[in-house]
Amino acid sequence: MVRAAVLPAVGAPLEITGIELPEPGPGRVRVALAAAGVCHSDLSLSNGTMRVPVPAVLGHEGAGTVTAVGEGVTHVAPGDGVVLNWAPSCGSCHACTLGEVWLCANALNGAGAVHARRTDDGSELHPGLNVAAFAEETVVAAGCVLPVPDGIPLTDAALLGCAVLTGYGAVHHSARLREGETVAVFGAGGVGLAALQAARIAGASRIVAVDVSPQKEELARRAGATDYVVASENTAREIRALTGKQGVDAAIECVGRATTIRTAWESTRRGGRTTVVGIGGKDQQVTFNALELFRWGRTLSGCVYGNSDPARDLPVLASHVREGRLDLGALVTERITLDGIPAAFDNMIAGKGGRALVVF
Repeated sequence: MVRAAVLPAVGAPLEITGIELPEPGPGRVRVALAAAGVCHSDLSLSNGTMRVPVPAVLGHEGAGTVTAVGEGVTHVAPGDGVVLNWAPSCGSCHACTLGEVWLCANALNGAGAVHARRTDDGSELHPGLNVAAFAEETVVAAGCVLPVPDGIPLTDAALLGCAVLTGYGAVHHSARLREGETVAVFGAGGVGLAALQAARIAGASRIVAVDVSPQKEELARRAGATDYVVASENTAREIRALTGKQGVDAAIECVGRATTIRTAWESTRRGGRTTVVGIGGKDQQVTFNALELFRWGRTLSGCVYGNSDPARDLPVLASHVREGRLDLGALVTERITLDGIPAAFDNMIAGKGGRALVVF
């Protein structure tokens, strides 16, 4: 039996319960989790903003040790440390042939599979976003594991699987922030804190962090923020005042709310770039008039998984960690057990803290 956090139905509370995992078949890998990050996307799955088959074992940001492999798996072996990749690319769909693996049409096909069974009643469980990381152990497709780069502790490596790939990628791959440019990051949660560090690595001359909570200022400044703005109806005006009334070159929106997306867009200079990372609901409608689109010449773009290719980007991130430019531990404001995940969800709803990390 393995303990896991199960979502029994959309909108229902998580249940910490026992599950039974199958042995890894062909092309499958069994992993003992070392750590798993509690991401806002898990909350979006639980409340129905994002839809996957339920009941499901949630959790998509994790790292651990391979305990067994099925036939045909050659890139990892028992005893290897691995990072879980919740969006494995198929390599053959249209997006993959264009090199845009983060948009793979088949990346989430595994979410509909039967992953495990509850110990108490034998009912079938799905793997959430493919990897079911909120569990002591998991069994995943071989494409869902990548070797942990040398020199990265397993518990820290968990954060590479989503928060860091997303935040770093939003800055470097989507916004394409250049040295000397200015940037505003909206939301100082796990992804936002990673984006702040990425902006510092990129050599931004001014890094403005924006959040609803005044208590996150010290956390944001440690991550690289040069300025901190508590979100209000005057946020765009405050950011423009910090940049000679011009606005920032780029804005990274990590919240997923219509008002925040609109404010991020208004905070950029003429010709500026806004990257939307946050996942909002269908009810979050953002409006623009045709004249202002022409007048300001700004760019607004979505961003999936930081527009990242994990196989390409993990070694780059690891080099930043080893050379002291990227501090994975600085993203974590709470270390918890599986039983602490519901409270971590409550903290995210309340806008408290950075990344909560489940340590097994």
